[in-house]
Amino acid sequence: MPRPQRCRRVCEEPEYNVFSPDGISNNACVTLTVDEYEVIRLIDLEQLTHAQTAEQMNISRPTATEIYNAARIKIADCIVNGKRLVVSGGNYCLCSGGICGKQCRKQNQTIVCNKKGKDTMRIAVTYENGQIFQHFGHTEAFKIYDVVDGKIAKSELVPTNGSGHGALAGFLSLNMVDILICGGIGGGAQTALAQAGIKLYGGVSGDADEAVNALLNGTLGYDPDIKCSHHSHEHGGIGHTCGSHGCGNHGCQ
Repeated sequence: MPRPQRCRRVCEEPEYNVFSPDGISNNACVTLTVDEYEVIRLIDLEQLTHAQTAEQMNISRPTATEIYNAARIKIADCIVNGKRLVVSGGNYCLCSGGICGKQCRKQNQTIVCNKKGKDTMRIAVTYENGQIFQHFGHTEAFKIYDVVDGKIAKSELVPTNGSGHGALAGFLSLNMVDILICGGIGGGAQTALAQAGIKLYGGVSGDADEAVNALLNGTLGYDPDIKCSHHSHEHGGIGHTCGSHGCGNHGCQ
């Protein structure tokens, strides 16, 4: 039985969906699907890597490369052979606004996760390129996982839109997060998380997905006494920040 095809996440449907060569009146045309259009936009226009494009579209890297190669052949056919290009169809779903990453065309909107069920546990991880970002206060996005019956039911990327240390605990609370996994984190942020009822697993590094699975399996290694010893320096004007060292990996314990 063939494996079901994953829906490809697209920011927006194209504003222009028909392109015709000047002076050509033949009826020959090529159809570029919307997910193929999105791959071309991300790789050729936004200059993302294939891996980054795959992450943003919620597909595998080989799939992103396969879509990209097919799309380029279609575009070349239109340019070389004077065919009309129509952008239409495909297996895709639209993002709800800013969740897919830095190149989301809706990223300036306020993003809040959907409401969770009463039996759902929500886990947030400071996130960058598949890894646990190592400084809580500088994270540009969280990957948020909904867990039902001990298993990940779904996950999505939620950008912080520039929220800093003081606002991130409220941001997580607004998104109904129960647990945070991160690298280094300052004492003030820990207090804010505790007041919001969010359980902290700090001092963690490596792959974000693997960390969440380890937490669910009871094997996650973390530091219950995590402290960012350089945090005060960041605001002290002496040019030393946790972000420049990868807090959590160099003595911010």
